[in-house]
Amino acid sequence: MSKKSKPSATEKLKTKDYTKELRKLQGELCRLQEWIKQEGLRVIIVFEGRDAAGKGGTIKALTERVSPRVFRLVALPAPSDREKSQMYIQRYMQHFPAAGEVVIFDRSWYNRAGVEHVMGFCTKEQHRNFLKLCPEVERYIVDGGIILIKIWLEVSDKEQKRRFEARLEDPLRQWKLSPMDLPSRSKWFEYSRARDLMLEATDTKWAPWYILRSDDKKRARLNCIRHILKLIPYKSVPREKVKLPKRSMKGAYDDLASLKNRRFIAEKC
Repeated sequence: MSKKSKPSATEKLKTKDYTKELRKLQGELCRLQEWIKQEGLRVIIVFEGRDAAGKGGTIKALTERVSPRVFRLVALPAPSDREKSQMYIQRYMQHFPAAGEVVIFDRSWYNRAGVEHVMGFCTKEQHRNFLKLCPEVERYIVDGGIILIKIWLEVSDKEQKRRFEARLEDPLRQWKLSPMDLPSRSKWFEYSRARDLMLEATDTKWAPWYILRSDDKKRARLNCIRHILKLIPYKSVPREKVKLPKRSMKGAYDDLASLKNRRFIAEKC
């Protein structure tokens, strides 16, 4: 995108410009992926934020061109009775990366600082203990050699309302409405206070929070990928040139005729 054609922050980003920039950044993510595999890096990316802040779309933009064996998405359901009896962070730690892996948490142990606290799913003491102990646990994670990146997506009240209303009307988005979404509208300021407490307690030098404004989804996705690429220094890994081998005719036969009486899916388009 040339400097002349680059839109201002208030101007709507054209789909053509967005797609072009996204493709370029996704190419860099593929190069980062090869570096992570070669160097045996271990990376955790935590995505948190308000409901309807655009976490799903941002994660999709981040992962759609890389290998799911390297960039592994973890989105845990509500804890089982057994998991509730475990140490709180235990069920998350079993998903932590091995060498050459990036684990992306779509919601994480920070549930305790957000929805669990606001909706009364944990006690006040459990919430206080989490805010006290979480920085030390994250220090242990970072000191163990894991790169920990924490991103908070912040959407405005007006834009969240618009997105929820769109979900109510659009059958392709209605699945995004969970029992926790509607209370997040009425409890806007409770969630704001919970966010502030969380940032005050857990925004540390060794595991800082990065806040991503997400009213403009396209810009948020691009800015997020740029930021992640900036946080993980990497180099291009040389790749051996691959030559496609010729098809061997040894044992050749009519391999289409053998499918003649099999069931095929109707070709209606």
